[in-house]
Amino acid sequence: MKLLGISGGVSQKTFVAIEKALDFAYQYDNSINIEVISIGELDIQFCDGRDPAKYEGDAKLIIDKIIAADALIFGTPMYRGSYTGLLKNVFDLIPNDALMGKPVGLIATGGSDHHYLALEHELKPLLGFFLAHAIPGSVYANNDHYSNRDLVSQEVLDRLRELAESIVNFARILPEDKTSLVGARGPAIGRKPLLKKAS
Repeated sequence: MKLLGISGGVSQKTFVAIEKALDFAYQYDNSINIEVISIGELDIQFCDGRDPAKYEGDAKLIIDKIIAADALIFGTPMYRGSYTGLLKNVFDLIPNDALMGKPVGLIATGGSDHHYLALEHELKPLLGFFLAHAIPGSVYANNDHYSNRDLVSQEVLDRLRELAESIVNFARILPEDKTSLVGARGPAIGRKPLLKKAS
């Protein structure tokens, strides 16, 4: 099983939280492969509506990694009550079936707990569009849970462990054909070809 963590910004605190969750997953089952990527360190093109297979460079890298993953953890710092534009761009780039039937955990970080419900009201519905299995419990950490950029809150660490173990357990019980448990699909909406610029 491949468990991929994606840190959706430049926040070191978010990256640390995802990394700890992945470590907990590996401690729980050391047969899985774990990897974490910080998209803030990549040079990802902005989505322009083309077929996802036609992107190159870091955009292709992140698309291919997400498609190849069996389960994922997305993490984001919260800005203005929402997830980052960098993470939104990744969701815009990937094929509509890239997350279909896959278990996905969510982590967010913020200066305070003020925007913790954005996980429920913004990111979980987005996962629903992709027909992913959003793990019911999410993890939110604020600045008080860190010391010198290290996550020190035992409460948050315990929740990260619970999230990680739930993802592994969920992935284990899924049938090989993950599409058999996704429910009704949305209408087929193809990508339109790019308009040519007037010369």
